[in-house]
Amino acid sequence: MQLVERRVIKSNHQVYKQIDEMSFASKNLYNKATFIMRQSFLSWGQSNVPRYERLYHMMKDCEEYKSLPAKVSQQVLKMVAQNWTSFFAASVEYQIEPSKFTGRPSLPGYLEKDGRYCLIFTSQATFKKQLGQGLIRLSEIDYCFETCVKLGKVNKYCQSRIVPKLDHYVLEIVYEIPDVPVLNNDLIAAIDFGVNNLMAITSNVPGFEPVLINGRPLKSINQFYNSKRAAITSNNFNKISKRLKRFTTSRNHKVKDYLHRASTYVINILSELGITKLVLGKNKGWKNGINIGGVNNQNFVQIPHAQLIELLTYKGAMKGIEIIIQEESYTSKASFLNNDFIPTYNSKPVDWEPSGKRVKRGLYVTQDGIALNADINGSYNILVKAFPNAFGIGDREVLVTPRKVNLGGHTPTLVIPF
Repeated sequence: MQLVERRVIKSNHQVYKQIDEMSFASKNLYNKATFIMRQSFLSWGQSNVPRYERLYHMMKDCEEYKSLPAKVSQQVLKMVAQNWTSFFAASVEYQIEPSKFTGRPSLPGYLEKDGRYCLIFTSQATFKKQLGQGLIRLSEIDYCFETCVKLGKVNKYCQSRIVPKLDHYVLEIVYEIPDVPVLNNDLIAAIDFGVNNLMAITSNVPGFEPVLINGRPLKSINQFYNSKRAAITSNNFNKISKRLKRFTTSRNHKVKDYLHRASTYVINILSELGITKLVLGKNKGWKNGINIGGVNNQNFVQIPHAQLIELLTYKGAMKGIEIIIQEESYTSKASFLNNDFIPTYNSKPVDWEPSGKRVKRGLYVTQDGIALNADINGSYNILVKAFPNAFGIGDREVLVTPRKVNLGGHTPTLVIPF
């Protein structure tokens, strides 16, 4: 399993200027290689578009190629060739099944004239002797970066990437650790993602008390960012200023920190209970063309649930927990306690009706008049939609009153709900 350690390189760093120049040169090489590929395709068709080996021989003597370390330039050319391979594969798939796409695949384009592109340093372009001392040095960059990655029989160094961001760069050190064997038992958990409640966690573990991870801090961060962004852009005639870049970077770091703490808290809970499967509710393209009102649209779309899923996936894998993505249509309408049938998207029977209903935001009432948290009801339904036999006969009389967790600072606090 591959993991990534990230280090932020700010504009006041002593090698920032050199990295910026190299990233700009990487962009120039990328654009020149893309120009060659586009002209070959437009003039002679797909059969004459050069593969990586031919592209390398065409460009190895050009000024753009020589402006970077040879190993780094080769990685840029490989990325260009890979983009075109993916484009051709997507075009074939589009002809067979257009419904898998939101539109016809486009030709790989150019990067912005004043843009930047990533730098990839393979193992051969990295001085690794100092890794045992907590340091790493990259080819032609006269600086040793600090790192927590330790080489040995267990950990294996793969590569390093320097990725351009709004007003800084991020050094990503990629390394490999042994896979943790996935345990196998009948203990399952499920998560329903939301806004006010970032995650609603349920399980078939006997006596499990459902958990709600508070999502309002993220909502607050985004609302503050939106208001300040509107004021900054109006004063600068909608131009992206340095101030806006710094403000956006600060917001992104706060969001990522909260997601890391939330995902770590969840995985630790599941690991302590011996749960081996985690079901995550997610619909394909769930944020495309969403129409739940202007304010709700903004709140939902700006929370990076996909990033949260990635964090849960790799942290779960490190604990031997298998992650399963489940289509979640109609899980918020059906009643878990009444064992309602849950249809899949585009397959709902004409006469299907849920036995209960959601009477207001956050409150679901069953046909027997039992009130429960709507997100918890949806989370339980996601679990049984993936594993219909997760609960035995009569086991659906589970705990439905959740506890709410506020991730204030670095120590989670519990709040009796709802």
